[in-house]
Amino acid sequence: MNDFFVTKAETLQKLSLLLKKARVLPQISFSVGDWIDKKNHILEKIKKKGWGKKKLIIRSSAVNEDSVNQSLAGRYTSIQNIVGIPKINEAIEKVISSFDQNPKNQVFIQPYLNFKNIMMSGVAFSKDPNTGSPYIVINYDDQTGSTDSVTSGKSNKLKTYYFYKYSSKKAPIRLVKIINLIFELESITKSDSLDIEFALDYQNHLYLLQARPLNSFIKMDVDIDQLSSVLVEVDNKIGDLSRKHPYLCGSKTVFGIMPDWNPAEIIGIRPKPLALSLYKELITDGIWAYQRHNYGYKNLRSFPLLVDFHGLPYIDVRVDFNSFIPSTVNQNLAEKLVNYYLKKLIKQPNLHDKIEFEIVYSCYTFDLDTKINLLKKDGFSNEECKSLIESLRTLTNQIINNKTGLWRTDLEKINQLERRRKTILGSELDIVSKIYWLLEDCKRYGTLPFAGLARAGFIAVQLLKSLVTEKILSQADYDNFMLSIDSISSQMNKDLNKLSKKNFLKKYGHLRPGTYDILSKRYDEEPNKYFDFKKFKRPPEQKSKFSLSLEQLKQIDRYLNKHGIDHNILGIFDFIKEAIYGREYAKFIFTYSLSDLLSLLQNLGASYSISDTDLAFLDINCIKKLYTSSFDKKNVMLQSIEEGKRNFSITSNIILPPLIKSAEDIWSFHIAPSHPNFITNQTAKGHVAFSNQDLKKIKKSILLIPSADPGYDWIFSHEIAGFITMYGGINSHMAIRAGELGIPAVIGTGETLFSNLSSSRFLEIDCINKQVKIVS
Repeated sequence: MNDFFVTKAETLQKLSLLLKKARVLPQISFSVGDWIDKKNHILEKIKKKGWGKKKLIIRSSAVNEDSVNQSLAGRYTSIQNIVGIPKINEAIEKVISSFDQNPKNQVFIQPYLNFKNIMMSGVAFSKDPNTGSPYIVINYDDQTGSTDSVTSGKSNKLKTYYFYKYSSKKAPIRLVKIINLIFELESITKSDSLDIEFALDYQNHLYLLQARPLNSFIKMDVDIDQLSSVLVEVDNKIGDLSRKHPYLCGSKTVFGIMPDWNPAEIIGIRPKPLALSLYKELITDGIWAYQRHNYGYKNLRSFPLLVDFHGLPYIDVRVDFNSFIPSTVNQNLAEKLVNYYLKKLIKQPNLHDKIEFEIVYSCYTFDLDTKINLLKKDGFSNEECKSLIESLRTLTNQIINNKTGLWRTDLEKINQLERRRKTILGSELDIVSKIYWLLEDCKRYGTLPFAGLARAGFIAVQLLKSLVTEKILSQADYDNFMLSIDSISSQMNKDLNKLSKKNFLKKYGHLRPGTYDILSKRYDEEPNKYFDFKKFKRPPEQKSKFSLSLEQLKQIDRYLNKHGIDHNILGIFDFIKEAIYGREYAKFIFTYSLSDLLSLLQNLGASYSISDTDLAFLDINCIKKLYTSSFDKKNVMLQSIEEGKRNFSITSNIILPPLIKSAEDIWSFHIAPSHPNFITNQTAKGHVAFSNQDLKKIKKSILLIPSADPGYDWIFSHEIAGFITMYGGINSHMAIRAGELGIPAVIGTGETLFSNLSSSRFLEIDCINKQVKIVS
């Protein structure tokens, strides 16, 4: 038990006599009992100190506030910018009225720091409160001059910085003062669990505004030496992968959690071993590259797209950028393009979830001639730009062809998967063989064609959006076209209203909010958690009437000819509609096999008394081992689980940035501000709710969910006002779904903003102005 900390006022008073790395503002403090008995004496004391006409802050200091066991942060009132004895008297009464009846509760008064002189203010933790890991975490505001913008949660301009305490790397100069203050406070208080508030003025004076125990009882699962060794290994691995590669364009690489096949959105930033190994096996080890090469891009078949740093999944962005180069582009231009893409991402890290929209050129569009000017400004010649345009035009025509395009074949493969799944499940194969073949078929007939259809769907949307950019279609035309597509998600909403519970779950029961997570319950396992079948959910979606004027038809026909697109008007819109639908349909079908695979794995585990919780630590590759050998099943599974748990204990304590630009970033880094994607041009207001709450609390709420996974489609049956996701891109499933339904949404806020919004009670989403406003 640490006996250094007393009340807020008393702790600051003690520290004012000991600190060398920061200043503590002078104070006048008194108990509620003192105020009742000696009110006039206290006011006179304030006058004599010369504070009667100064700006002051009147602060709470309750006996149960900022204790070792609880912080009660923000529970009691503090009032700032108070001038004059009458106002001081009134403010003290307001602070006291926020307390309970304990006469030992205290009030203390300090000079108010003028916001015009505040360069930076914020909160710092001496260890990460979520993991207990030895990272100093500084959440600060260097924009508004406010001393409470971080604690009040009313600013979207906050920055977050992580510093590994046992690193030899140097922090940014202006943050060194805060880090040194943390180290001094640890020494004085004999505690490594601290939560402080600070302000730094333009004269470079650092003020300690508050110091209390960090009320996080999470302890690290590994010791510091082990964690430091792991970070050295990560440092070395990043260095190795960043070297120039003879089969890759680009002089270096960076790693991100959001580009392309976006692991943060699909499996999360700390997936359990089963989810991670499944995602690698089904998508990122080889399937992704095989299909992209089939569609006319550079051959990257031997390169895994995803690497994990002791369990934290990252996209190798250099490999990714190479995969967007058409195979017909010459080597010199390819090298130049990849380096350009990398340079742009490093300069603008907030684009890491928008690389295909803001950085790379991966398909032909009607506005490509305009977009390509960015390359010319960066030193690309007219000849190089023309060569790239022609390669993209050829590649796009090959993909979108309604007769020979691979997307048609991919749709047929997806339908084969459904037949094969039923055949496997109805066969006399043993359970391990069924799991093995569901996995193999899911790759060959599921995720492989899905990867192709996802590419076709992306190109379809880009072609449509470029018609808006060129002012041939209006935004309303675009929205109406998207709404006219009878998607799987819109079908589900209709079926919820017209099908019986049994038939609805027969069709959609395989879906899970966490597609690759064995601990995420299927719809048919906990239907009442996701849906209220006793009441009408929402009005049937009104199908949009999409039509084109004669002038629009003529313009599009001219554009198709002018741009060398091998389609007539009916053909191009048929492709766009079919490709967008096909992407969602393919995902819906392959998740049948994946979800059934996980259910069979649960049955296999249960036969050996292995819980689902333990199975989450299994590596899916052990199923291959069991299929191809006679080893004892239980022992193989338990060994894999034991190794998975051991590794995940390390995974749980590593903190890395969303975008790793160099090996140095693993020791200290800023979380780059994210630029969220706002869907629709509407506004929505509502109380904050979360997906794990009672269904009644979700209605008319602004719902916060971690990712844009399609398994969250159930939220649309509960009349939400709007929703916000931590991860996800503008092309993610939930972004598309929000656009279809006309529901205001904010996709991909990033960790810092999402955490800030999560602590609020009432939010307003203003999509047209691209703002999320914290109302309370």
